[in-house]
Amino acid sequence: MSVLSGKKILLGISGGIAAYKTASLVRLFIKAGAHVQVIMTPASKDFVTPLTLSTLSKNPVHSSFYNQDDENEKWNNHVELALWADLMVIAPATANTLSKMTNGTCDNLLIAAYLSAKCPVYFAPAMDLDMYKHPSTIANFSSLTQFGNVIIPAESGELASGLSGEGRMAEPENIVAFIEADLNSKLPLKGKKLLITAGPTYEAIDPVRFIGNHSSGKMGFDIALSAANLGASVILVSGPTNCKVSNPLIKVISVVSAEQMYVACHQFYADVDVAIAAAAVADYKPKNVAQQKIKKAADNFTIELEKTKDILASLGEQKKNQFLIGFALETENEIENAKLKIQKKNLDLIVLNSLQDQGAGFGKPTNKVTFIDKFFNIEPMELKSKEAVADDILNKVVVHFDKGI
Repeated sequence: MSVLSGKKILLGISGGIAAYKTASLVRLFIKAGAHVQVIMTPASKDFVTPLTLSTLSKNPVHSSFYNQDDENEKWNNHVELALWADLMVIAPATANTLSKMTNGTCDNLLIAAYLSAKCPVYFAPAMDLDMYKHPSTIANFSSLTQFGNVIIPAESGELASGLSGEGRMAEPENIVAFIEADLNSKLPLKGKKLLITAGPTYEAIDPVRFIGNHSSGKMGFDIALSAANLGASVILVSGPTNCKVSNPLIKVISVVSAEQMYVACHQFYADVDVAIAAAAVADYKPKNVAQQKIKKAADNFTIELEKTKDILASLGEQKKNQFLIGFALETENEIENAKLKIQKKNLDLIVLNSLQDQGAGFGKPTNKVTFIDKFFNIEPMELKSKEAVADDILNKVVVHFDKGI
């Protein structure tokens, strides 16, 4: 899966012959799973048609602040476009456009959007050999990179003038590869390994019956995906669930019982940087498992239970440098019970759920959590989608490594 998957890309096209390559560039962004909107300078439409780019991007192409032929037409809000984007790519970036970007000469929609952008901005220069090497162009490159923009270096080859040399816009495949490599290198959890548990465990009574719970596994799977999106490699130990994941950075270990989850976790724990125990592990299991299906006979039926191994506590006992996060699902005395769990299980952070909160708990797309760290700092959060909660949890992990605590 490309790091561009799900990213919102605002592509700015200026008026150079290399603009004809942007049809392929849009197609490659879409193929990588990105969402694309296009802004064209008026001059760029001499080289590639808005119809082509709107068809490929599946979005209207923007070129002016408003439609001059329709006085009732809604204006194209450059701020809205800029804030929509996760990243902006200006390709080709002509000498004229580079100069405007450097000096803030805001005379078209593309430059207005660029000046409003708060996301990373990449630019791919395209111009003739002598223009590319001119001191003013080099000064513009320097200024733009000092602004925080990222240059995608031009390539050498035959130019529109007939000369051969540096100044040719990077090929679309190389632009995509450059951006992917740059984004990957900046992912905050690049090189980190996470162990995450998810889903319920099923404790067998006989060959057809079990003790379990209503956990869907979604929270754990969302945490795993969020971690992978931040560059981490993930070992996801999951009980029975219908959740699926296809990110190559996530290795799924499927288990059924608490004992199997215990063994899997300890197999990998020593080598991970972070462990997040999001699974709803059964606290008890039948002491004796019938080898044949138990027939319905007496009016009453008693099952003797015994405790399962406490996976989280055992990880806490063996903790060295791992950042250990647990979950607590409580129905009463939530804060105090969560604090006790932090101490008992040697946790660095606990994610507290309360069944008293509407929209939280098993089988729901949302969750409402409270973070409590090992110093008992309490941070209640709003009701959010489980995907957003997963991002919040991973932000705690990122802060941990940033601060080295």
